Amino acid sequence: MAGEAAAPTEGVREENSRRKQMLIRALIYIAGTHLFAGFVILLFAVGGRH
Repeated sequence: MAGEAAAPTEGVREENSRRKQMLIRALIYIAGTHLFAGFVILLFAVGGRH
């Protein structure tokens, strides 16, 4: 029992890897969404100047 806490099993490593990949993917999606929204706002700001 004590050895399990010291050395993570393959399943725990795989779960941590999946969680890290999910966080990276979420950060990429969030950053991309914000960049796209900023671009759309910029289009409206530039297009509003006649």
